Amino acid sequence: MGAFMISNRICPFEERVGKAYIFINRLGAGFAIAWVVEDGLPIEKSMTTRFAPSPTGRLHLGHAYSAWLAWERAQAQDGRFLLRFEDIDHTRVREEYYGGIEEDLRWLGISWAGRPLRQLDRFEDYREALEKLNRLGVLYPCFCTRKDLAISAPQRGDGTAIYAGTCREMPVAEREKRFAEKTSCAWRLDMGRAFGLVGEQTFRDERKGLVRVVPELLGDPVLARKDIATSYHLAVVVDDAAQGITEVIRGEDLLESTHVHRVLQGLLDLPEPHYFHHRLVVDEAGQRLAKRHDSLAIATLRDRGVSPAAVLARARAELETNLGDSAC
Repeated sequence: MGAFMISNRICPFEERVGKAYIFINRLGAGFAIAWVVEDGLPIEKSMTTRFAPSPTGRLHLGHAYSAWLAWERAQAQDGRFLLRFEDIDHTRVREEYYGGIEEDLRWLGISWAGRPLRQLDRFEDYREALEKLNRLGVLYPCFCTRKDLAISAPQRGDGTAIYAGTCREMPVAEREKRFAEKTSCAWRLDMGRAFGLVGEQTFRDERKGLVRVVPELLGDPVLARKDIATSYHLAVVVDDAAQGITEVIRGEDLLESTHVHRVLQGLLDLPEPHYFHHRLVVDEAGQRLAKRHDSLAIATLRDRGVSPAAVLARARAELETNLGDSAC
């Protein structure tokens, strides 16, 4: 596990928001809002939401809805809305998309507090979290290739591949041999062992209500990829805690990932946010939008003369639908 580094430094983070200063203290992989002060006096922490796009393309109508929903809910609670760039997949990231995304949001009338966070600047923090997980004994190296995974991974009825656990019980001698040969590996979370440490977990979702965590839902997820020393699961959990996010608002396609995130929060002693997994905006064929849908890109709609109000009108309609289907 020598590839991971530990830092014992304490890095306070300070940001002025109106009359208030918000201080966040970090020690190792544990993050917490230490205090919020206004004119020198502590005040209660407000609601904090975020929008976290990947700068691999311009925003489309679905992004506009998700960003507006997070911004609107923060506004309604006199809270804070933050912008974060999930850019760990650096091979697909383009510098021009950072500015393009900010331009799209500003055109929609959506503003954010402070400087946008970039995950590419935070790999030391992810390494620290991995070190803590390794000390807990819940990580193991996975040497499987893409071909291995295609052959061995069973699939659920919806086509989702679940890792078969091939490397979980690999003998120590074999692991050491692979390390000596410098065979590349990913690092997976032993979900069974992890769940045994944290015990029964739940999370509360705005639409689904109280949800019980099912540890076997996604198998043993990758927490550090072979090509990138982290993963979506690890980075998003660490960053949500670091930024003091109190409500995670994202598409319902990420609902299952929350089962993994709650286990990680328990292992890393991080706070549990409230969740709102909203419905996805789809195209005329009922398919979820992707960045290939250039006709529904915010920049394209703007060039066609569509107003921000018209773009967000659908978001408001979707919000009413989402809030009215808590049982579905």
